[in-house]
Amino acid sequence: MNQKWKDLDTPALLLDKPALLANIQSMSEFAKEKSLNLRPHIKTHKSIEIANLQMEHGAIGLTTAKLEEAEVMADAGITDILVAYPVSSQVKIERAIRLLQKGTDLKLAVDSLEQIKLLQKALEKTGHTIEVWIKVNSGLNRCGVEPGEDAVELAKAVLFLSQLRIGGIFTHAGHSYGAKNAEELKHIALAEAEAVVSSAEACEKAGIPIPVRSVGSTPTYRLAGTVDGITEVRPGNAVFFDSIQVGLGVAKREECALSVLASVVGVYKDRIVLDSGSKTLCLDKGAHGLDSVKGYGFVVDHPELTIERLSEEHGVAVFENSSDLRLNDKVRIIPNHACTVANMFDEYTLVEGDRVSGQWKVDARGMRK
Repeated sequence: MNQKWKDLDTPALLLDKPALLANIQSMSEFAKEKSLNLRPHIKTHKSIEIANLQMEHGAIGLTTAKLEEAEVMADAGITDILVAYPVSSQVKIERAIRLLQKGTDLKLAVDSLEQIKLLQKALEKTGHTIEVWIKVNSGLNRCGVEPGEDAVELAKAVLFLSQLRIGGIFTHAGHSYGAKNAEELKHIALAEAEAVVSSAEACEKAGIPIPVRSVGSTPTYRLAGTVDGITEVRPGNAVFFDSIQVGLGVAKREECALSVLASVVGVYKDRIVLDSGSKTLCLDKGAHGLDSVKGYGFVVDHPELTIERLSEEHGVAVFENSSDLRLNDKVRIIPNHACTVANMFDEYTLVEGDRVSGQWKVDARGMRK
């Protein structure tokens, strides 16, 4: 393929393949160095090709946000999957059972007595058993039981259910995205690990083995993963990085593998209009409180621009003094949040230097159920 990315129609989702491979390798090397299992979260990329690369680089399995993502990955032959989201409705439990019936080594997140009873009732009819991981709350205050005694009580309840077996305890410190400095980020990461380790130790003191103690969030996994007792990390965004990670100090801008190619569709005395609006760049400026990013994406090689506002198909960028951009010029934009932007496209356009080297599908995009 001899096409240059500057010749592409826009908007297009560009994936810098060398940067992607470097990020995958970096995650793998960290896990190996610290003797940790690596179970990357694929909700960021939703791509079979990228998931296969992660498995080739030492991942033991995958984490998904939804059952539908797990179905896509299982159909592609990747079968060791944690669904890190509470599954409780009858329809979703039936879908989980179908994955088990296909031979998927499925793990489900649990965080309530009512939920595990629903799982038990459905599984009794099939004869299948399933591995469950207890999710503990480490400060995000979203899903999860409280660490310590609440985790022990749920673990004890699982022991009485014939179709369920405990595989691990895990958490997600998503509030790390709102950390205001490195010291606060470290504090969140250590608390994340402590929530898991203390819960696992309390369970084992009660005679309940906890084989896996898993943490994960791109801002914290390199800190939480060094705590004694942690056995697994589950970074997701680290495969791409984005402007939020740069703002947190977790990544350098040159490590960001994902960008949006946009065209200038309007030039005015006080603004530049791009053909990438909220349906391309999304309105995310930090889901859990961070506001270190400026505007709605970083325009590469044009620091004078700030994408000040988005409508559905238009991105309006302002500048302080002047800009040399002209009608039909093209720019690359590093998104604030790569995970949401990837979900807006059908495919990645792979680039190496200034050349296009291929396309990969965003196989599990739109999986919102």
